[in-house]
Amino acid sequence: MKQPAAWRHHGEKDKTPLHYTDCGLDNVYLLSGYEIEKTPYGEGLSIKNLDQLHMAIGCDLSSQKKVLSGRELRFLRKQMNLTQSDLGKFLGLSSQQVARWEKGESEISGPADLLVRALFIQTAGGKLDLQELSKSLEETDAPMSEKNFYEKTIQGWKPRKAA
Repeated sequence: MKQPAAWRHHGEKDKTPLHYTDCGLDNVYLLSGYEIEKTPYGEGLSIKNLDQLHMAIGCDLSSQKKVLSGRELRFLRKQMNLTQSDLGKFLGLSSQQVARWEKGESEISGPADLLVRALFIQTAGGKLDLQELSKSLEETDAPMSEKNFYEKTIQGWKPRKAA
């Protein structure tokens, strides 16, 4: 069975994994880089370099060897600051089709999945070789693990494979 990926903050010991659902994904856990603070209104969550964490999650999703789920597609779209209409126009489709994918009412097509990944990688400033990306995604249909863990390192937020 494939081990889940993980995220931790550099220089910090692992904490109890925090199930981080504020990003809109159900399978993201933080091993460090966060603080739970008491406030007059209850507990509050503080995450170090939140934008960088979201970028790392997006890059991780973009390179996974599986079809994007509706929630993952929505996460990537929002990180690119695109509306459903904007993304639909880029893909030559309607905003309703993008909405159906995001709601899980239909699966994203292979070409659209690849283009969304490529667009995110380009938006994130990553090096993009569309043929290489396509080939790496075809090599295996291994599903992404149920839990993805992230850690804050000196180089920024990174996925971490659990032991």
